[in-house]
Order: sequence, then structure tokens, then C-alpha cells
Amino acid sequence: MRTEALESALTVVGLPLRTSNEAAATTIPPHWEAFSTAGGTEQVPGRLSEDVFAVYTDFEHEGVSNSGYYTLVIGCRVAHDAAPPASLVRVVVPASDRVVFPVAAGRSDLVGAAWQEIWARTDLPKTFVADYERYAPDGGIEISIGVTTPQ
Repeated sequence: MRTEALESALTVVGLPLRTSNEAAATTIPPHWEAFSTAGGTEQVPGRLSEDVFAVYTDFEHEGVSNSGYYTLVIGCRVAHDAAPPASLVRVVVPASDRVVFPVAAGRSDLVGAAWQEIWARTDLPKTFVADYERYAPDGGIEISIGVTTPQ
């Protein structure tokens, strides 16, 4: 785990899914499959890298908790003014303080367990605005959550 400041907003264009933690086990795996079937990173014009981002945002209880519905967008980082093509959406992770949790490289099967550990952490002042997973082409995986600025 490390802390970092996201100095400028992160803009991602990708495939959206509205879901909840209760439904995640049955909705998120097919959503990843749909992203891959639709062309994966190739479907995102103007992508700035081959990293894949899974952004969790638009929380039903934004600023309070991750209970209820939220939107998951799987896609790629693009310029802040990039317009999404049909069937894709643009989401913005605001500049913010973050805590980043590494997941063993190439072990996407461990991401769910890592989220469970993160949600159980009561010592982190989570913002519940926009969190994301970053999947690097070399197999690296990180989960980045927004936290409030220490006073």
C-alpha cells in the first residue's frame, strides 16, 4: 500500500455497467467479457496507453459508502476532452489523494479479495467518489481509492 496524489483528473472512456456489490459476482465477469469481445482497448480511440482501467463511480451513496448501485466503466485513459464513440461513455476521476493497493501481477483472480480487505479498512477516510483498478500490459494490477485530504 502506498499513498499518492493524483495531480490532475484521470479521464477514461469505456464500456459502462450499472451494478451493485450484491450483484457484482454475476454482473462484472460478463461485463469484462463484453469489453474483450467488443475489441478491448482497440475500441477506445485516442487512448493514451494500453493500460486498462476499471473505474467505479456514480455511487448511489456518493461520499458516504459503496452500498447501493454504482457505475463500473472498463476502458482506457484518454485526453480530458475526448468524446466517446457510440456505446461507450466518458468518466472522470477527479484530482485527489489516493491510497494504492498492489495486487500480485497477473492475478486478476485476487482483485475481489483485495476489494474485500479494502472495504473492511475503517482507518481509511474513503471518499466514495471514484475508485479504480489499473491493469498494465506487463500484468501489473493496482487498486486506487480516493481518500480525504489529511487535516
